[in-house]
Amino acid sequence: MHEQQSSIEILQQELTREIHRLNRLSTRGILALALFLAVGTLAWWGFTFLPSPGSVTAVLGKPPSARIISIALLLYTFSALILSLSRMAAGIEHKSSFCHVGFLTGFFLFYYFAQALEENYWAVLGAGITILGVESYRIWTWCAEGITKKQEDLAYVTRTGKPPLQE
Repeated sequence: MHEQQSSIEILQQELTREIHRLNRLSTRGILALALFLAVGTLAWWGFTFLPSPGSVTAVLGKPPSARIISIALLLYTFSALILSLSRMAAGIEHKSSFCHVGFLTGFFLFYYFAQALEENYWAVLGAGITILGVESYRIWTWCAEGITKKQEDLAYVTRTGKPPLQE
């Protein structure tokens, strides 16, 4: 009897740890959005800490035209949204949206070095908020579903003293 009681306590602790993990994970999307907004603020101020576009293009060569960058931004936005929505529909765990912050920062930088940031700032910001908003919602709902399931399992274990039924 003592051995069974101990395994139930261990199971309760594991379920509680998993609920805490999912709670922490649920904020990742909003943290990525906050980071993107910080980068967007730096872009709004004109990336004053970066070297001038002229000095960088003198070393690296001419950047792509603003039109090409805009086409790439459009393709990236639609691809990212489709990927996020398909992950949401399939219930896939994918934990992070920070990679999108990196890609979107790249678009800000490409426009900056092409000397077209001022004209295209709102396009990148709008695309970023849309992508990261969907990603944040996807991560939050996935975690909320997991938390609900784990809380139900924990309540069952506490009430019956038996492991939850597997689906």
